[in-house]
Amino acid sequence: MRPRRRRLLASMVALAVLAGGVWAAGLIAFAFSLPDAVTDPFTRTEAIVILTGGSQRLDTGLQLLSEDMAERVFVSGVHRDVGIHELLRISAEASDSLACCVEAGHGARDTMGNAAETAAWMRGHGYRSLRLVTASYHMPRSLLELRSALPEATVIPHPVFPPDVKLEQWWRWRGTATLLTREYNKYLAAWARRAWNDRFGSTVPISPVRLSES
Repeated sequence: MRPRRRRLLASMVALAVLAGGVWAAGLIAFAFSLPDAVTDPFTRTEAIVILTGGSQRLDTGLQLLSEDMAERVFVSGVHRDVGIHELLRISAEASDSLACCVEAGHGARDTMGNAAETAAWMRGHGYRSLRLVTASYHMPRSLLELRSALPEATVIPHPVFPPDVKLEQWWRWRGTATLLTREYNKYLAAWARRAWNDRFGSTVPISPVRLSES
């Protein structure tokens, strides 16, 4: 192998090792930055937004509504065939009295879609503050997307903690380590997209939002 090619190969290997080290350091920082408690459980907001992904999120959001922590609940990312009454039957915290104050969005297929339809719903109601309910590992990306789509609103994070996600010593649990690695990569992609949009003024089109009747 010629000396020039050897130097080029060595440089590429060094860059790959450096990039891998930076990525790994970022993953560790990301994992240790995840919330382990609700930092503001008392401030009342105009709305509670639940991102679908487990009954624990729905139970928590509806419990907050029953405690008068907001006027209405919006559940983003609900399957198109699931109506409000079917949705409420999933939750142990549901009651007939809550059905009047719950709406569902059926247009989101991912976290960016959650943010887009939440922004449309919030603006449609004239709301400017919300409590965001999602899993702790999902909270950083959810906040990033929502603050990009709805910068004028005050967002209070309200993480929930799925029992099968072991955040303490997460590297020892294969399922949790895989989940956090995947979530970290998605967070990086969302951050890069937002940085690109901020730099070049691009915008992400918002899909139409279909809401269930309350």
